[in-house]
Amino acid sequence: MGEGNGCCAKKGPGYASPIEAISGPRETLIYVTCVYNGTGIEKPDFLGTVDVDPNSPTFSQVIHRLPVPYVGDELHHSGWNSCSSCHGDPTAIRRFLVMPSLLSSRVYVVDTATDPRAPSLHKVVDPTEIAEKTGLAYPHTSHCLASGDIMISCLGDPQGNAKGNGFLLLDSEFNVKGRWEKPGHSPAFGYDYWYQPRHKTMISSSWGAPCAFSKGFDLQHVKDGLYGRHLSVYSWPDGELKQTLDLGDSGLLPLEIRFLHDPSKDTGFVGCALTSNMVRFFKTADGSWSHELSISVKPLKVKNWILPEMPGLITDFLLSLDDRYLYFVNWLHGDIRQYNIEDPANPILTGQIWVGGLLQKGSDVVYLTDDGKEAQFDVPSVKGNRLRGGPQMIQLSLDGKRLYVTNSLFSVWDNQFYPDLAKKGSHMLQIDVDTEKGGLSINPDFFVDFGAEPDGPALAHEMRYPGGDCTSDIWI
Repeated sequence: MGEGNGCCAKKGPGYASPIEAISGPRETLIYVTCVYNGTGIEKPDFLGTVDVDPNSPTFSQVIHRLPVPYVGDELHHSGWNSCSSCHGDPTAIRRFLVMPSLLSSRVYVVDTATDPRAPSLHKVVDPTEIAEKTGLAYPHTSHCLASGDIMISCLGDPQGNAKGNGFLLLDSEFNVKGRWEKPGHSPAFGYDYWYQPRHKTMISSSWGAPCAFSKGFDLQHVKDGLYGRHLSVYSWPDGELKQTLDLGDSGLLPLEIRFLHDPSKDTGFVGCALTSNMVRFFKTADGSWSHELSISVKPLKVKNWILPEMPGLITDFLLSLDDRYLYFVNWLHGDIRQYNIEDPANPILTGQIWVGGLLQKGSDVVYLTDDGKEAQFDVPSVKGNRLRGGPQMIQLSLDGKRLYVTNSLFSVWDNQFYPDLAKKGSHMLQIDVDTEKGGLSINPDFFVDFGAEPDGPALAHEMRYPGGDCTSDIWI
């Protein structure tokens, strides 16, 4: 990792602070979860290694594929066995990438340290064992804890009921320890989570019941109460549910959640997908937590679509390590936005770029302007490739100057909204970021085509750097 992170002083993994991480080495590899589940190709999902070193002869190419042993997993998100939360422990090593499978409930542990360019499978945690010992299934977000344990949010029970959700604990050898939260302290829904130890708080978000979202998106399921609109506030690290924040009708389907990186700060954001709003949460004077609408994306009136109005559908967002910029995607509209959040209560739009979406020129769908005219967005081609799907997962370089973007959300939802993705595969883009004045532009020399995979087109989802990143590392 170099002298900048204190390795010569025998420190643990990552960096002493998020500001120190900014000066870390430039990324040269990215690991990408790649999915065949739901595409019609009966092959195992795989972890792809992408070369992102501009001085390399294999720049912008998949240089290694690690298939998992089973078919039908739906690899989704991932996390590390150790991150910057363990920086003070010289015995801790960031070696293993923990990859939960959203649908099969297996948890794969991958060794990335022996050969970072060609990771290998280390262990499989069996879903039957997880269910027998904890009653949990549908694992999603994995974070390491300073204790050496790994915590994984689970979205339901093996039958797909949301009320069965909770938090799985694995020990440092990836054995099932049990559940993290106190008995009876599970909310109605679960999804993503982030902890801020200096405020003795963990906050989790709420997607929906697995028995609903695993079948595709249906508005009736929202009306039937099968999707969430709450944030759950826990005491950290003891797992007592202290407060539930109801985000109301403006906060439907709150997905990714992030505190500011500065561990002294008591504020953060959550992206509410269906209503396309960013919500800010914060601690109040009496020590409780509150929330407010921070950024709102207006739905667009459209023609030739399943509904008369199309939400942006905010499906992922992140914060730069200096807590200066917030980035989010509108998966359906097709744009990526950059906001200055130096004043977190007053975000300012500083950059916006269209890199796909249902409303790009050449699509059957059009939106109606305020004066009733039909319009579509200009979306450039990259290296001769028409951009397909919409921007979905994003990952930012440590220095904040490069934003990587993939376009698969979840295979059954991909097939519903972007059926061409399964036929043509995903792609990855690199967006150049102006960190001084703000602004976004596509790197015309970077295009990773997962439609050209040896086993057929694949769906690319979350991205991780071997040395950690702004969506996996937490500081204590």
